[in-house]
Amino acid sequence: MKKFAVIVAGGTGTRMGSALPKQFIELKGRPMIVHTLYAFINTFPDICIKLVLPEEFMEYAKRILDPIIRGKDVDIVTGGGTRFHSVQNGLNSIKGTGIVFIHDGARPLVTKELLLRCYTEAIEHGSAIPVIPVSESIRQVDTDKSKPVNRDTLRIVQTPQTFTTDIIIKAFKVDYSPEFTDEATVAEASGFNVHLVEGEKRNIKVTTPEDLVVAAAIMDQL
Repeated sequence: MKKFAVIVAGGTGTRMGSALPKQFIELKGRPMIVHTLYAFINTFPDICIKLVLPEEFMEYAKRILDPIIRGKDVDIVTGGGTRFHSVQNGLNSIKGTGIVFIHDGARPLVTKELLLRCYTEAIEHGSAIPVIPVSESIRQVDTDKSKPVNRDTLRIVQTPQTFTTDIIIKAFKVDYSPEFTDEATVAEASGFNVHLVEGEKRNIKVTTPEDLVVAAAIMDQL
């Protein structure tokens, strides 16, 4: 079955405190986005990747990524004003049918095992959304009051959120809503059920300098 990946790397580096978007910041000697690309390419050598980037960094990205993506089925796509529109642009550039992974470019530690799990589960169920349990106490705040929440019923959602193309491309035909926090919420708004699969604690999203240190420490242990 044909495999696609929409890798969304539209960050601006604000929380990272950098003028350079976080996806281009070096992690263990390579731009973070390179680790993410290699994770997919090494798992699925025939995968078609749509790398969605901010328009103002398109030329910069092409220059630094050319040695990496040369000879690979990788297209650079212009991002949109929101994550929803960036994903939509990536999906609209897909030709053909199959399984599509939608992944944060700032999750460079995604493993082959997780990618294969999402792929096989999406084939069977139409979707595969990786999640991990909440390990800390949670409280719901309402103005100046709060109450505890049963964490056993909660899950932290990760990427790659994985779907058959017929489901997710159809789902993204809807108009944007601020309630769309991820691809699963878009699919559900269009009437599709989503299937949860086991994620990985090491599959962190790097958004702050502290996250970068943690990611490097995890890589040192591999």
